[in-house]
Amino acid sequence: MFKLVRLPKDRRVLVGMSILGFFTFVAIFAPFLTPYGPHQVSGPPYSPPSFQHWMGTDELGGDILSQVIYGARISLTVGFSVALAATFIGSLVGLLSGFYRGAVDEGLMRLTDVFLILPSLPLAVILAAYLGPSVQTIIEVLTITGWPLVARVVRSQTLSLRERPFVDAERVIGAGNARIMFRVIIPNLLSLIAANAVLAITGAVVGEAGLDFIGLGNPSVVSWGTMLYWSQNLNAILRGAWWWILAPGLCIALVGLGAVLISIGIENIFNPRLRGR
Repeated sequence: MFKLVRLPKDRRVLVGMSILGFFTFVAIFAPFLTPYGPHQVSGPPYSPPSFQHWMGTDELGGDILSQVIYGARISLTVGFSVALAATFIGSLVGLLSGFYRGAVDEGLMRLTDVFLILPSLPLAVILAAYLGPSVQTIIEVLTITGWPLVARVVRSQTLSLRERPFVDAERVIGAGNARIMFRVIIPNLLSLIAANAVLAITGAVVGEAGLDFIGLGNPSVVSWGTMLYWSQNLNAILRGAWWWILAPGLCIALVGLGAVLISIGIENIFNPRLRGR
């Protein structure tokens, strides 16, 4: 665990944490940072970026900058919620499957394979359409489609760890399965789990934007995905309102970049074979 102290010293981690920290700060303090409300008419429609509207306005004269700041709340809420839920479920399934093997492994991995075989995007679209448009639905759908990959990765590493000498030593002194799993194996999986959790933020933010973009989210809620949805439906490109698409798209890309940099930094610190790359 002492290696965690080295995380902030990695430049990639520093940049990634700065990016995610910035967007998190913006999301938390959105009411104090925005010049206008997200639904407030604040200028002429389709006004290009200016000193009054730094990111321009939409078809009703709403301030794009205010919408981007408020949109960070929903997009990051989905990103962090899905990352935590999918990583927790996937890690638990992978740990139990890899540790117990036999019938437990067979049953859990066949369930995992079912979700892996099904195309994640069509499955997410079907589930979102069935459950109805809401932020909660998107979180549930992306969690359902996101945990199997984590389970596979954690199972693979657990299979290796359970045969290590330090695990055999715990068995010799009479340690139970629960103690071995959660006091011995899990600490050795933390770097892998953390890297996958951070990467899951990117997948969740992009997934939320994708479902919103095709109309499966709640269009009355301001998020980066719904901004792309409305800009596409109201022909922003044909009207020359490129700023309406660029602003949320750039934010999604930056959050993805920040998460990837943190994940690479974690892998570089905890995996000696990658050190120095």
